[in-house]
Amino acid sequence: MELRELLMFMTKKGASDLHLKPMRPPLLRIQGRLIPIKAKPIKPKEVEEMLFSILTPAQQRKFEQAQAVDLGYGVPGVARFRCNMYLQRGTIAAVFRRVPFEIQDVGSLNLPDVIETFTDYPAGLVLVTGPTGSGKSTTLAALLRRISQTRACHVVTIEDPIEFLFTDDKATISQREVGTDTPTFKEALRNCVRQDPDVVMVGEMRDLETMSTVMTAAETGHLVFSTLHTNSAPQTVDRIIDSFPSDQQEQVRGQLALVLRAIVSMQLVERKEGTERLPACEIMINSPKIQKHIELGEIKEITEEMESSVSYYRMQTMNQSLIALLAHDVITYEQAVRASLDPDDLSLRLRKIFPRIEDRFREGDMSPSPADFSQITELLETKKLYEEAEERHRQKLAEKDEQLRDLENEIAELRASLMESSESTEQWQRKLETAESDSMRIREEAQQKINLLNERIRELNLKLQEGGGKAASGFFKR
Repeated sequence: MELRELLMFMTKKGASDLHLKPMRPPLLRIQGRLIPIKAKPIKPKEVEEMLFSILTPAQQRKFEQAQAVDLGYGVPGVARFRCNMYLQRGTIAAVFRRVPFEIQDVGSLNLPDVIETFTDYPAGLVLVTGPTGSGKSTTLAALLRRISQTRACHVVTIEDPIEFLFTDDKATISQREVGTDTPTFKEALRNCVRQDPDVVMVGEMRDLETMSTVMTAAETGHLVFSTLHTNSAPQTVDRIIDSFPSDQQEQVRGQLALVLRAIVSMQLVERKEGTERLPACEIMINSPKIQKHIELGEIKEITEEMESSVSYYRMQTMNQSLIALLAHDVITYEQAVRASLDPDDLSLRLRKIFPRIEDRFREGDMSPSPADFSQITELLETKKLYEEAEERHRQKLAEKDEQLRDLENEIAELRASLMESSESTEQWQRKLETAESDSMRIREEAQQKINLLNERIRELNLKLQEGGGKAASGFFKR
């Protein structure tokens, strides 16, 4: 049995991991379950020869010193693999994680749309957290792929070992492997700021020095992505702060509140058909209220703020994500409970939204006995509740009908008032026309009289002029 054949078989079966351990057959992790290959157990000498054949001299020395070594290994035309070799009970064992050549985009990973917007931040710290095998590396690779396709910038990755292989698009990407291209994470991050990066991806924040350097890089105007093995956003904040000495924690809270942009906590939940696993995501965005909670060390209040910021910031807790998967009927109730960090809270929230949802989602329950009168009582109670709801609905309809009638009466009154107003306007218009006609007639009659008087005056003036040349007689004579 050769290692190359095992890795090719693993890829063909769609397994995520291959476990090699002496004195038992190889194991494949398929859809989260470890399944042994139908083969003979591997002897310790066979495992040692199989694994040492892929180690470089430097990696062999590191393994002898530390009793463990991480490395990347590729099979042309098949896939890349992230391998960890270690000693157990004095014998060599190893786990290979399959890393596909093709990098998926965010949309094809069934992730919430808001996660894709994290690539638009100009600077700050974005963390993807979760247990081993929850999709952290795949999600980071999808985000970096989007950056490469949309932004003309320089991306530097620091990994141990290199997993996904990126190709340049709009962005140019430099990938550095710890132990091959750089001695340590700390040294790589220290040199990184001199390499004119716009975006930095650190494979994992493993220790205090890495955390400190990552936050400093985010503080100096770079967009930094990294991962952490924590199960929730509040736990991630707590973990970072608690990693520092107590006399520095107040300063670290202020620094983290300033540079943090978002945290995505992930885990994979098996689809109810068993065909694939779906991501359940807790999303925290560093809103002003979240920032204040981090500064003041009010970590417990972060969860409540996330729950109430779904509509505006599109945050969500892990339980809210599981409820969404349940509501879409893609996972079972038992799977949701197993994945929940707080099953009691999940159950309470489900009962508030869907009072009978837990009964509906439970599988394997026996059907009720036809002789069980409690079932009849439940039906009667349900009927009573339905009738009461129907009566309330009828009352509301009657109230609405009465309001409609009142509105119709008001509209009729307004129309009548408008008609009266219109008739009154016509009457006044007729009176005005009559007055104008009378005024015109009077004017004409007065003008006629004036003309007659003027004519009479002219006649009298003529008579006076004709009589002016004769001798005065009668009274005027004396």
